[in-house]
Amino acid sequence: MKRFLILLLAAGLGSSLAAQKTQDILVLSGRYGLSAEYKDTYTGKATEYGALNSLTAGFNVGAHSMIAINVNHFYFNVQGDPGIPGDLANPINIHGIILRTGLIQHFSNDRTLQILIAPRLMSDFKNLDGNSFQLGGLITYEKKFHDGLTMAFGAMFNQELYGPYLVPLVNLDWRISDRWSINGMLPVTARVNYKVNDNLTAGFNHFGLITTYYMGEDAYSGDYMERQSIDLSLYARQRLFSVFFVEAMVGRSFGRSYKQFAGDQKVDFAIPLVTFGDNRTVKNATFNDGLIFTLKLLINIQLKE
Repeated sequence: MKRFLILLLAAGLGSSLAAQKTQDILVLSGRYGLSAEYKDTYTGKATEYGALNSLTAGFNVGAHSMIAINVNHFYFNVQGDPGIPGDLANPINIHGIILRTGLIQHFSNDRTLQILIAPRLMSDFKNLDGNSFQLGGLITYEKKFHDGLTMAFGAMFNQELYGPYLVPLVNLDWRISDRWSINGMLPVTARVNYKVNDNLTAGFNHFGLITTYYMGEDAYSGDYMERQSIDLSLYARQRLFSVFFVEAMVGRSFGRSYKQFAGDQKVDFAIPLVTFGDNRTVKNATFNDGLIFTLKLLINIQLKE
């Protein structure tokens, strides 16, 4: 059992597996966004809710090698204006299941190579077929500079429904002091943490990711939904008992949008914040940013240095 728990540091959203003091191995969460007005076209409001769940595990394949396994489930639902026509998604109801698995190779000079494949099932789960599958991967090379600082550099790639998407990555685990730390996989995730005591941690959380979902509903079959948002939140994590925690977050979304496109609407290439050859036409109207609330139940284990 002890051997298996050590292996559970294997890959949450590409985060460094060797340097973090703790690891979330199971996360169950719910998200609610306050109703927000549409930017144009409709006089009503849209309400967003959803979930982000994850499971992390792994097993050794040698003295310095392991196979990482991480599964994430995204769910988003938007209840929109009743006047939205039938050829547009309303309500928006989309799911994403992302598997990340691959090799974590540790070297003797405090360096680690991580190579993961990342197939995805991204869909409204209507008339499910091969169009809902996407392929991607992630590679990082990590160096431990000293006991308090580990960094990794690499990239994440995914074949989104609009075209190829590449994200340069900087993975950071910086323990500034016994109480303050910063960690995350920039530009996707980042956290500034303050350890109040052994049972309570609070701080600031950033999460930003672009995802696309194939729409199989008969009225708009072949379209896809592009979701993007940068969520900035304050959080507090409290130990319930043993390795079980509850976490509450309150924050605001920035640049949030659910955009519906015809399936043949593509871009040449995309990186965060920039798309090349983007002449797409959005079918639906988007709504404003707003306050978001998240509640998590999780299992977090302490890792040996």
